[in-house]
Amino acid sequence: MHSSSRAMVEPKGSAPIFAALGDQTRLRLVSRLCDDGPMSITRLTVGSKVTRQAVTKHLRVMQEAGLLRSTRHGRESVWQLDQRRLDDARRYLDQISEQWDDVLGRLRELVEG
Repeated sequence: MHSSSRAMVEPKGSAPIFAALGDQTRLRLVSRLCDDGPMSITRLTVGSKVTRQAVTKHLRVMQEAGLLRSTRHGRESVWQLDQRRLDDARRYLDQISEQWDDVLGRLRELVEG
């Protein structure tokens, strides 16, 4: 089996991230925050059919998963991504991909061998 020098990422630490991203509206919000940087709820709802109240609910779900954080600027909260948590998710997906590559390689050797 292929051995990696990287530390293993625990699935239970990544599960809340994937659960939070398992919603189309949340994925769109993450995409907007990735593309445009930190934004207020007002800016996040512009051009969307989703209400401000619904956007707030989605942002809080992602905040609880550790994907977002907010800071107060006057009367509004400005939301931004926590890149570390996205990196955790990416590392976990890379780890799964590497494991599948190892399994498929062993299967190929068995079939062709």
